Amino acid sequence: MPNKLSLFPSNTTITADGQLSLNGHAAVELARQYGTPLYVYDAATIDQQIQAYWQGLAQYAGSSQLTYASKAFLCTALVRLMTEAGVGLDVASAGEIFIAQHGGADPAAMHLHGNNKSTLDLREALRAGVGRIVVDNADELELLTKMATERGQPVKIWLRITPDVAVETIHEYTITGTADSKFGFPIEVADDVARELLSQNSPIELTGLHVHLGSHFHDADPVARALERLLDLAAGWQNGFGWSFSELCAGGGWGVRYHPADPAMPVEPFVAGVVAAVERGCRLRNLPLPQLILEPGRSLVAAAGVALYTVGARKVIPGGRTYVSIDGGLADNPRPALYRARYTAVLANRASEAETETVAVAGPYCESGDILIQAVDLPVARPGDILAVPVAGAYQLAMGSNYNAALKPAVVFCEGDEVRLVQRRETFEDLVRRDV
Repeated sequence: MPNKLSLFPSNTTITADGQLSLNGHAAVELARQYGTPLYVYDAATIDQQIQAYWQGLAQYAGSSQLTYASKAFLCTALVRLMTEAGVGLDVASAGEIFIAQHGGADPAAMHLHGNNKSTLDLREALRAGVGRIVVDNADELELLTKMATERGQPVKIWLRITPDVAVETIHEYTITGTADSKFGFPIEVADDVARELLSQNSPIELTGLHVHLGSHFHDADPVARALERLLDLAAGWQNGFGWSFSELCAGGGWGVRYHPADPAMPVEPFVAGVVAAVERGCRLRNLPLPQLILEPGRSLVAAAGVALYTVGARKVIPGGRTYVSIDGGLADNPRPALYRARYTAVLANRASEAETETVAVAGPYCESGDILIQAVDLPVARPGDILAVPVAGAYQLAMGSNYNAALKPAVVFCEGDEVRLVQRRETFEDLVRRDV
């Protein structure tokens, strides 16, 4: 249990009567009050991660900015938390722009991603005044130029570069910086794009470069290599086209511990590696230090989240494994089915009991792949027990669905002594609200 407890949000404890307590709030009581599945976020844990990034960026000799990759999880309460902490937003659709604005975020502190931005995405970004648009391909650049010209609106952009540098992640689906990626301009193409863009009178202003190698990696060295390639481009464009290099986004993607067997993944080495690479690279190429932007998502919010489920049926297969079924799974967390993400769990109402059996944790949905955890040690689970799964704050609800007409879970924030409902549970009426 001590190893598992380290995966939960800060200030998680086990009380004298064996109850899991999340920053002073009994998990069982939260489940009783709000129902299950329930997602609980600890605001203090998010703030600690934000501060770790800020402290790392404070070592950079130039200016810097932290933005949150909102695709990890987005709701208006989280927008407000990030905005109050001075964190901008990386958005990837008109819908995310809408939620961000609804939560009070300044569009000028946003940047828009996407490998196939629609006319709607770009129109809403221009209407809102999104600070930077990260251009992924020549077709998008042509469309954006046309729209900006028609509106008479200057637009600042970054070019997303695919540097053909791989990182080690949990699955090929989470790698984005190799030559075969759907994202970004290959380096050999970027030169031609920049030459044309910088030689014409256009409402499009190229202010910087962007790179993102993947999601959930744990070695900063490939990012440093990728940044070297981007700085080579910047130096070539400065010398060849007189380009003024002012902004560099090194992406995000730093991993987190999901399982007791995972190594520690503090953010400090990642940030320090990026800072050192940019300062060294600019010095060697006689480049001015650009504003350095990082856009973490998972590493800001994943460890702050805990998913609570109610245990239902057991199935014991003679000579095989034992299944413990819960009231959530694939619909609220498709990660194990998509790329074999590995989790652990505890029984929140019996957290101090000996873990005497190894079971598979299964969801209720009509898919054999609906196995949330392939193997975890627990006390013998009984119907009505509350299962708590840590590191549930990223890419779960954001990727969830209404499969089997499942109702999307409620979300609460623990903010000191206060527990606040920030997203209500869906109702049956919500399931037919769009029908005509």
